[in-house]
Amino acid sequence: MTGVPASAAGGSSGAQGAAGSAGTPGAAAGPGSGTAASGSVGGAQGGAKSARGGKLAAAAVNQASVWNVANLLTMLRLLLVPGFVALMLADGGYDPAWRSLAWAAFAIAMITDLFDGHLARTYNLVTDFGKIADPIADKAIMGAALICLSGLGDLPWWVTAVILGRELGITLLRFLVIRYGVIPASRGGKLKTLTQGVAVGMYVLALTGWLATMRFWVMAVAVVLTVVTGLDYVRQAIVLRRRGIAERRAALEESEA
Repeated sequence: MTGVPASAAGGSSGAQGAAGSAGTPGAAAGPGSGTAASGSVGGAQGGAKSARGGKLAAAAVNQASVWNVANLLTMLRLLLVPGFVALMLADGGYDPAWRSLAWAAFAIAMITDLFDGHLARTYNLVTDFGKIADPIADKAIMGAALICLSGLGDLPWWVTAVILGRELGITLLRFLVIRYGVIPASRGGKLKTLTQGVAVGMYVLALTGWLATMRFWVMAVAVVLTVVTGLDYVRQAIVLRRRGIAERRAALEESEA
């Protein structure tokens, strides 16, 4: 028997491992300090591992977020474009059966256009890919339909030029004034998009009689809305730019003062 209590023996061994000295006034504090030090080191290592794990998990979420349902609908719309063109031009482009299938592809594209943006905003699924791909998909399906219709002689080329010129011009205008702010989509713009979709869809179908007459007037309304809303967007862009310049000038004068 050594005559040393078990707690003291354990303490001395802990002190030897932590402080490397015994029999000093600080030896009693050695075990606690050694345990605290090892605990803090272990905690730091665990914290570092959890931080790394958190970063990896966040990266995985960011990578997976591109494949959300809103972006998948946008990708589907992009894939429908070549399929629509193939169906539209099949058998010379005048077969009613092929035109009906082309209309179905166009209708699916228009429906997904309504849903993907709503889903992205409602469920916080907005991504950089979606911001770029969504307007491209919109312009691609509409542009493909208009060009095919004009190429087949069903729609005057000037109508295609007005609609596509307006769409591309407003998209460019948004990029030019984005430093001053964002031009919000107006009710007129949404009505224009709906009217364009209905009118183009009616032209894609091989309609005759009074339905063919009706689609002419629907397209006329779509063209008017296209021009009117385009001019309104130009007005908003001018106002937004002037306001942005004035605010920057005021901020600069305030900082100089």
